[in-house]
Amino acid sequence: MSRAAAPLAISDGQREVLETLAGSQAAHRVVQRAQVLLLAADGVSNSEISEVVGVSRPTVLSWRGQFEKDGLIGFGEVAKGRGRKPSISDEKVAEIVDLTLHSKPEGETHWSCRSMATRAGVSSASVQRIWSARGLKPHLVKTFKLSNDHHFEDKLIDVVGLYLNPPDQAVVLCMDEKSQIQALDRTQPSLPMKKDRAGTMTHDYKRHGTTTLFAALNVLTGTVIGRCLPRHRNTEFLKFLRTIDREVPKGLQVHMILDNYATHKHPNVKKWLDSHPRFHLHFTPTSSSWLNLVERWFREITDKAIRRGVFHSVNDLITAIEDYLEANNGNPKPFVWTATAEQILAKVARGRVTLQQV
Repeated sequence: MSRAAAPLAISDGQREVLETLAGSQAAHRVVQRAQVLLLAADGVSNSEISEVVGVSRPTVLSWRGQFEKDGLIGFGEVAKGRGRKPSISDEKVAEIVDLTLHSKPEGETHWSCRSMATRAGVSSASVQRIWSARGLKPHLVKTFKLSNDHHFEDKLIDVVGLYLNPPDQAVVLCMDEKSQIQALDRTQPSLPMKKDRAGTMTHDYKRHGTTTLFAALNVLTGTVIGRCLPRHRNTEFLKFLRTIDREVPKGLQVHMILDNYATHKHPNVKKWLDSHPRFHLHFTPTSSSWLNLVERWFREITDKAIRRGVFHSVNDLITAIEDYLEANNGNPKPFVWTATAEQILAKVARGRVTLQQV
C-alpha cells in the first residue's frame, strides 16, 4: 500500500471553494485539480489520488506544492507559454466579429457559420467558437413591439398592481379568447413512438371547423374558467361573463384583466356591467398581450393538448379542451408575476432610447 503523505492543510473557506469547483461545469483540468486537492486534504496518498482522478503522480505533486505556496491565488490559470496556442490571430477574430455585427453576406439576410468561414478563410468550427465565446447568434432574431398607447403607464401600473397587491375580498381573473382553434385531422394515421424513432404524423391535414375558447385564469389559484363557443362576438362574451358570474362566489368582487378588443367594450357589455357592479374591467395597453397571464396559459394548452392533437370533428376538439381544463383545475399551478411596474417602465424607456439611436 502506498504511504500516504501528510494531509494537505486547507481552510474551511478554501474547502468550500474547491468543493464548488469539483462539482461544477468548469474546465475539466480545473475540476481535476480541485478534486486532487480535496483528496490530498483528506490524507489520501499521492499514488491513489493519481489513479482516482486520472492524472500523473508528478502532476499531483506539482498541484500540491503550488497550493502550499500560493493557496488559491491564480488557481486554474495556465502558466505563460503553456497550453494550446491559438491558431487564429486576434486580428482575424476581430475581423470576424466586425463582419458579423456590421455586414451581411451578398444576397442573404444573415451570416451562417459556413458563409462566414468562406468569407474569412477559416473553418466553420472556428467561426462557431468565436461566436459562442462572444454570445453572437446571427441565426436568431427576436420579435418585439413597444406600445404606442397614450395611457400605457397608467394601464401598466393598474394591471401590475393587481398582480402584486390584489384587493381583499376579490378575485383577479386574466381573461381572453383564443379564437379560430382549428379541428385538424391528419390525412394518414400517425405512427406511435418507439425506440430510436419519434412519433410521426403527416404534415398535411383536413380541416373540420373551428371553435373559440373563452378563458379566465384565476391569478391566485391557477384555476381556469373556460367555455368553448362558436364565435367571439359581444353575444358570446356576455354568455361567458354570465358563466363567470355563476362560478365566482357572490361575496367576491371580480377584477378582470383583458385586452382592448372591441367586443369587450360593446354597448351591450357596458349595459350588462352596469347591472353587475361587482365586475371591474382592467384593460391592458395596446400591443401588450404579454401583460395578460392567460396568454401564458394559452401557450400551455396549445403545446400540451392542441398542436399535436388529431380531431375528427369540432366536438372532438372541444372534448380535448375540456379534458385539459379539468386536469388543470384538478392540479392548478398559478403563474407568479414578479416584475414591478417601475422595472418594466425602465426597460421600456431603454427600448425607446435604443430605437431612437437606430
